[in-house]
Amino acid sequence: MREHARIGIAAVLVLAAILAGAWLRTSLQEDPAGEPKPLIIAYSPFEASGLLFIAEDRGFFTANGLNVTLRKYDTGNGALGGMVNGEDDIAVGTTEFPAVLGVFRGESLRIIGSIDKAEYIYLIGRKDRINEASDLRWKRVGTTLGTVAHFHLGRFLTLHGMNMKDVDLVDVKTPAGWVDAVAEGDIDAIATAQPYANAAKERLGDNAIAWPIQGGQPMYSLVISTDGWLRGHRETERKLLSSLAEAEEYSTEHPAESKGIIQRRLNLDDSYSEDLWSQNRYSLSLDQSLIIAMEDEARWMMENNLTNATEVPNFLNSIDATGIKRVKPEAVTLIS
Repeated sequence: MREHARIGIAAVLVLAAILAGAWLRTSLQEDPAGEPKPLIIAYSPFEASGLLFIAEDRGFFTANGLNVTLRKYDTGNGALGGMVNGEDDIAVGTTEFPAVLGVFRGESLRIIGSIDKAEYIYLIGRKDRINEASDLRWKRVGTTLGTVAHFHLGRFLTLHGMNMKDVDLVDVKTPAGWVDAVAEGDIDAIATAQPYANAAKERLGDNAIAWPIQGGQPMYSLVISTDGWLRGHRETERKLLSSLAEAEEYSTEHPAESKGIIQRRLNLDDSYSEDLWSQNRYSLSLDQSLIIAMEDEARWMMENNLTNATEVPNFLNSIDATGIKRVKPEAVTLIS
């Protein structure tokens, strides 16, 4: 019996040595010279990407051995598309809504973390045309289709006894458009995120009417890559998540400085930047509430014919917690 036990222990040790050697070979192949690892990050210019801006400003990427290139897209959906098309390695700041659409399309997305839970999507209307929510019926209402603002607009309409077919929905794709289209009267209202909602409101002045439209449901600012990229870049993933975890710690210990970093990056005015901490919960995590939000949005997409799918996907299959468990294991509360 003891002989069998010794043989079993020896087998386990041999297997462990093989696995350790495989990991070492992969690590050396990924970075044979110990030089900074290149990483191209797609992002969109919203405050939900705050930890990304802090990590870059404070030099956490460089300190963790990364050579980061940031590529800006107007929307999180655009950033996700750039990553899926192979132009970028990682998308940071994209919300869960376009990720759900990507899963429905069969893309091999892997969510490796969330860096913010935010509530800053508003519907801004022209008071000369709209005085209450019911006045939206048959009006030209803009948003960017395929984004989380699109989803929350739909939920807001439902709450007020309408649906997407009751408005003339206009696809407005750019930051300038989100402000100019409603300010200049091309559309009657715009559903968009801050700081562009606030900019539209300021342009309209006394002619503005505004509603917060998330209804207490936060949106998640995600860190997303693909299954193929992750398999060959686990050490780069770890370094990225370590940098974002350090940015979270910095934002907690130095809130005023952190607000200043985000304010400068997004060119926010002083009064608006004070709202950052009330609208955002910056934290690196992967929790069950993300799954619940994605399932809710998936059902809405099916009801509104944004997909031909007839069943809600198992979104756990699109989440990879390997990296975050190495960096911040207590932040993972997913239920398998």
